[in-house]
Amino acid sequence: MYTNASDMELLTLVSLDISAAHIYPVFVFSTLTYLIIVFCNLSVLATIALSKKLHNPMFILLFNLPISDMVGSTALFPHLLFSIVTQNRGISSSACITQAFMIHFYGTGNLLILSAMAYDRYVAICCPLRYNDIMSPKNVIKIIILIWFINVSLIVTLILMLTRFKFCRTNIVDLYCNNPSLLKLVCEDTRINNFYGMFTIVLLQGGPLLIIIYTYVQILRTCVMTKHSDARKKAFQTCGTHLVVYLILEINTAFTVIAHRIQSVSPYLRRVLGLSILIFPPLLDPIIYGLKTTELKRSFILLLKKKLCSTKL
Repeated sequence: MYTNASDMELLTLVSLDISAAHIYPVFVFSTLTYLIIVFCNLSVLATIALSKKLHNPMFILLFNLPISDMVGSTALFPHLLFSIVTQNRGISSSACITQAFMIHFYGTGNLLILSAMAYDRYVAICCPLRYNDIMSPKNVIKIIILIWFINVSLIVTLILMLTRFKFCRTNIVDLYCNNPSLLKLVCEDTRINNFYGMFTIVLLQGGPLLIIIYTYVQILRTCVMTKHSDARKKAFQTCGTHLVVYLILEINTAFTVIAHRIQSVSPYLRRVLGLSILIFPPLLDPIIYGLKTTELKRSFILLLKKKLCSTKL
């Protein structure tokens, strides 16, 4: 008997295969990782919010990245920590669908935010005289609204298309819930979902990639032509940081999504890379931007000093 997705009581995720001796060390390590992610991302948010010097288009766009990162890590870690302690990989269908929504929302959000940040750097470096007009507060707000509108509309549609099906299986092939693994629980015709999934992959992987390629080619061209070594060094430093963050997410996401459609790919490799999408970007993004972005680093240190001074008083 088939059960509607919203009515299915319990699904089962892939076993973590953690021995009894390693349960608590893994739990402590995972908990610390999650706490570090939350602390670092909240630090970036607080620094940008409290420092007036950082109230410019670049950092206003960056402000959205920690929010998205925390959505992704929060989708993974609470249930993962529960599973480590209890060794119970069961998850309710409603919780699983919610987790899938948050994970896809995080991935899509990050790609769109990083694309917007690349465009901002392109305008700043290649069209400096027009920067204030192009990246005016009004236009920045429009870009942010567009990012979240595209994100919400695409992912809500993806999840709604999934929930119309009935599940005939309960064993999920991944370490966490996502659209491809949930579709494998369905015994009905899922071609429309697959077509929509391919459409979103092309749009969300290909679109940002084209933006990154175009903006970085133009930035590189402008940097090569400039005679000011300090400006060139600063541009390369800022853009290099951004490119590293983007490539980590883009490559892992592309491989993980495509691997679900290729039977010969090792499921263990797919799971490891899929897990890394939810751990490394949220962990590395605030650290990379904090260390490499001079304005952000200085503002954070200044706020920290003020906080320490006020505590002593």
